[in-house]
Amino acid sequence: MSKIEPQARLILAGTAITLSIAMGLRQSIGLFMPEVTRELGISVSDFTLAIAMQNLAWGLGQPVVGALVPRIGFRPILVGTAGLYVLGMACFALAQGQLGVMLGAGILMGLSLAGTASAMAMAVASRPVPLAVRSTVLGVVSAAGSMGAMIAAPIGQALLQGYGWRAGVWGFAALAALMIPSAFLAARVDRVALPTPQRGAEQNGRAVMAQALRSPRYMVMVFAYSVCGLQLVFLTTHLPSYLTLCGLDPMLGAQALATIGAFNVLGSLAAGWAGQRASKPLLLGCIYTARSLTLLWYFATPPSPASTLVFAAMMGFLWLGVAPLMAGAVGEMYGLRWQPMLQGVAFMSHQIGSFLGAFGGGLLFDWLGDYTLAVQLGVGMGLCAGLAQIGFSGAWPGRPRARVA
Repeated sequence: MSKIEPQARLILAGTAITLSIAMGLRQSIGLFMPEVTRELGISVSDFTLAIAMQNLAWGLGQPVVGALVPRIGFRPILVGTAGLYVLGMACFALAQGQLGVMLGAGILMGLSLAGTASAMAMAVASRPVPLAVRSTVLGVVSAAGSMGAMIAAPIGQALLQGYGWRAGVWGFAALAALMIPSAFLAARVDRVALPTPQRGAEQNGRAVMAQALRSPRYMVMVFAYSVCGLQLVFLTTHLPSYLTLCGLDPMLGAQALATIGAFNVLGSLAAGWAGQRASKPLLLGCIYTARSLTLLWYFATPPSPASTLVFAAMMGFLWLGVAPLMAGAVGEMYGLRWQPMLQGVAFMSHQIGSFLGAFGGGLLFDWLGDYTLAVQLGVGMGLCAGLAQIGFSGAWPGRPRARVA
């Protein structure tokens, strides 16, 4: 880490702060659901539909902002989407019905995450650091995204209990405003020149995209990332309901989610460290496979408080470590110039999987009355994705030769 220049450290600090606030607020927005639904007279499904639309807007917006980076630079995107986050929180705080919630906590917040969350943060953090420490740095920045909820959730809960949900959301808007100066700091990355070997070889974005979409290696990675999103959002959405269905204390669900967040920090750091020393695609495949086997073990046995917390710790360690590995793999395949665009396409696939994990899991539960089939499908798809990713990792010896003339 001593190889990082002072200017790069400022960029990384701004990136980590922006990511931490963006993800912390997003992960804590569910605190307001009971009060919002009661005061505005909307149903729980109305509120969760807004969150589902947030994920779709985030996913669909990601490749768009990624494609704009080579044309207009990082600064307009980082600062603009940070401002859009504040606007979304303000719209949510002023909501008088489902439309306001959908627009503020759903669409505007989702679009802003496309420029402030993990995919863009990984693209920014990749640029100013040397290859020798890049994967480790990405792991550290990714871990920062797990720490925002430790600040946002207590602030939101205190304002909610003391002054009502609107005050809590205004508090979130104030926290979101802090992303604007940190985004300016991160945007100094526009002054960092791309590594010399990458110049002149990747000028045509359409050609790069067409080549990537024809590449089995890239498409396997995109498919596996979709299954990754399906598994994670299914778990965060339905685990509390599953525990209640099994007759366990509802508070155990909150404890499990908190445990996932804590071990996610360790997992992100470990993935960044390992990605510096081993094949990133191979590590991705191992994470997907291990995560699926962990799901199979937990849901195949009667849950208990102890097994649930052990399961949450294991899943947390295997959670967002995929982000630095994915960013590093895309950068190695196609270079840093087009990394935001191609990583954005992969992340759109991830968010489509997230939508299916939340909504599809609910549909199967309503249809069958339990989560058995949903878990079986999630585990089966995860194992297929993991083994496919492992199989194709052998086709990437060192730095791939994929280049566009």
